[in-house]
Amino acid sequence: MKLFLPTQLFLMAITKKLSVKSVVQLSLVAIAIVGIAVANAAKEESKTSAPTAKEKAHDDDEHEEKAAALSDAQLKTAAIELAKVGPASIHETLAFYGTVEANGEKVQRVGARFVGTVRSVNKKLGDSVREGEILATVESNESLKTYSITSALTGVVAERNINVGEQTNDKTAFVIVDLSTVWIDVAVFPRDAGKVHVGQAVRIGNPANDITAAGEIVAIAALGTSGNQSLSARVLLNNTERQWTPGLFVNADLMMAKKSVALAIRNEALQDHEGKPVVFVKEKEGFEPRAVKLGRTDGEFTEVLAGVKAGETYASKNSFIIKAELGKDGAEHE
Repeated sequence: MKLFLPTQLFLMAITKKLSVKSVVQLSLVAIAIVGIAVANAAKEESKTSAPTAKEKAHDDDEHEEKAAALSDAQLKTAAIELAKVGPASIHETLAFYGTVEANGEKVQRVGARFVGTVRSVNKKLGDSVREGEILATVESNESLKTYSITSALTGVVAERNINVGEQTNDKTAFVIVDLSTVWIDVAVFPRDAGKVHVGQAVRIGNPANDITAAGEIVAIAALGTSGNQSLSARVLLNNTERQWTPGLFVNADLMMAKKSVALAIRNEALQDHEGKPVVFVKEKEGFEPRAVKLGRTDGEFTEVLAGVKAGETYASKNSFIIKAELGKDGAEHE
């Protein structure tokens, strides 16, 4: 059996009959050894339980949120827009779906004035045309004189039904559509018909590319559609940028009552960071991801219940670029 060192010294003193002086010396050595052992144990405990100031600072840095530093020039290049946290009016909405249609009041079906042979065709499907521009020429069967078919409006060729050498007969030669505005035909089910009225604001969204636009209801159909048992509410939408293509489906949010909230941010400012919704708040060091607790939303603004203060500046548009920059900085420091 292995004995503790002080015990070994005591037994040595008995078995070898050492002098009193030797026994005292051995006792002092034993006490010193015990003291050193206790001191070492205390030192080891202090290392594990109380980190040094350097270690503590390192741990603090690990848990501190990093900020993405971007200059004003970088913000401009990336088209990152800033806004201040503040009050906003949030709409209650009704969600529907709709279809983009050409504005029926800006469609021209062009035919030949006199039956004859098509001598030239100047436009093909999808071409842009100007008001008064020549689309084709036709030689009359009776007079044998050539005359022009022209466009009565500025738009695009949606249909072309003639080719060189054909007889025009009574068919439509071209369909020209002005797409500077379009209709959105929204399908409204009977249970919601009483909540919809002419002049009501509507937010239209393209699910394919997240583009949104504001319009209003200009007409409600008097007759229902038997196929899907719905009424059609028509929205007039500006389309000068040609972002809305007839024939495609869209989402439509009808604006109902407004409710004021104390703090709100734009929806497109929100990003997911480490599994939490965050907004990038501008600090001295850069843009910091700030976790937020959210409330009501209407597709444009979202109420913030906690996480930001009134007057703070945040990235309201293209904040995903800041998220990417923050991720890049994190990778470089790993």
